[in-house]
Order: sequence, then C-alpha cells, then structure tokens
Amino acid sequence: MMEELTRAAHEARLHAYAPYSGLRVGAALETESGRIFAGCNVENASYGLTNCAERVAVGAAVAAGFRRFRRLVIVADGERGLAPCGACRQVLAEFGSGLEVVSVGSDGQRRWTVEQLYPEPFSEADLGRESDAGSR
Repeated sequence: MMEELTRAAHEARLHAYAPYSGLRVGAALETESGRIFAGCNVENASYGLTNCAERVAVGAAVAAGFRRFRRLVIVADGERGLAPCGACRQVLAEFGSGLEVVSVGSDGQRRWTVEQLYPEPFSEADLGRESDAGSR
C-alpha cells in the first residue's frame, strides 16, 4: 500500500497550483478501509486562503463520507521530506488517532504519528462536546 500511496502523492503533486511559492506538494491519504484520496496544494494571491495538499486530501475523503484514516503520505519538491504545517497538524489531529504520517524526499522518508507531530491539539473536549469524527 505504501507504494500506491507514494505514487498517488507524486501524481497529485504534478497538479499543484503553486505560482507564489514554487513549492509543489502532493498528499495521499489512506482510509481504514484502504481507499486512497489525493490532494495537492492550491495557492492563492491572498496567502491565507492557500490550501495545503494534506487538507485537500482530508477534505476529499470527508466529502466522500470517510473519517477514519490509517496513513498519509506527503511528497514535495526538494530533497528533504517536509513535515505538515501547524494548520494541517490540527486538521489531521481532528481525524488522526493513530494516523501515521510519512514524508518522502529524494533523501529518504521521515515518519511520525499525528500524536508525535501535535501532542496537544485543540479538540472537542475543549468545546465541552462530543465529536462525530469517529464515524465511518
């Protein structure tokens, strides 16, 4: 499955819209049932409106009805695999209990769990409510 995820992330990276940073990123997210959803970064002249590849992949999976994920693979331009940004870490933590994050660069792979990347996320507990993140 790792090979399929890496291939899907590479393919998504080719579609990235990155005219401002020049950094093309692709991500592929594996659901617990084995489906793969890919995303690429989509930049905007108003930088704060930029969507990272990781969040695009999560959005595609959620839009298809999935909320439980096994692994996320990230591929970016450059030698070293990139870690997700803070906003992506928060989004992954929303759905990511036990989620493995793998970043692939030409110099090898870097691996983390979401808990290692973001040990104290803001969560439904901070709102005093239950979340529906665990369904499906």
